[in-house]
Amino acid sequence: MVLELILLSTFAVSLIAFIGILVLFIKEKLLNKILFFLVNLSAGALMGGALLHLIPEAAEIVSFIDIGIWVLIGFSLFYLVETILKWRHCHDIKCKIHTFAYMNLLGDGVHNFIDGLVIAASYIISIPLGIATTLAVALHEVPQEIGDFGVLVYGGFDKVKAVIMNFIFALTAIFGGIFAFFVEPYLPFSIALLLPFAAGNFIYISASDLLPETRKESNRLRSLILFSIFLLGVGLMWAVRFI
Repeated sequence: MVLELILLSTFAVSLIAFIGILVLFIKEKLLNKILFFLVNLSAGALMGGALLHLIPEAAEIVSFIDIGIWVLIGFSLFYLVETILKWRHCHDIKCKIHTFAYMNLLGDGVHNFIDGLVIAASYIISIPLGIATTLAVALHEVPQEIGDFGVLVYGGFDKVKAVIMNFIFALTAIFGGIFAFFVEPYLPFSIALLLPFAAGNFIYISASDLLPETRKESNRLRSLILFSIFLLGVGLMWAVRFI
């Protein structure tokens, strides 16, 4: 039952890669408005997932000091990964596909593999936690995949190839889930340590990548609306606790 849920959840998250196709049919102005709200919704969901699900669940299994250490490791590692893999423009005018497009795919593949690990670890501990983690990951993937599609097209891929490549690298989430499920009995540490590790990842993405984008909004009314949507994302994670 748990393995089936892991496979279903990671495959469903991988399918979100095809959402980049929407870019082809939605007007840019409308798409920007949708993305603006999705970013805050996913920021709230990630923060809520970390603080309302992952950390409290881990606290029932491992010590508080271990939780603090692994939250810091998760936060710091993703800060380092993002710093190293941050795309750079190809300065060669003959460069057909820019280097940053390949780097974006590599970074996305690593990130999705870790998402698979976290989803699997959550289901191994409890099904409600697995559902909450999958939902938080999925909400974050929607704006991210749309952005990734744009980066790949800008980097030189044609639109069809960009969608296909995005999906191929999204499938690493499934391999991450399978890996965690079968290797878990042989791990020298508790699989529960992946929960605070993921919490650090979620907090970093929410606070460092997503919220700064919406803080650029100067209109007070829109700022309050965006804050309300952030709270909606947190509330959504709170509601999942009662599933």
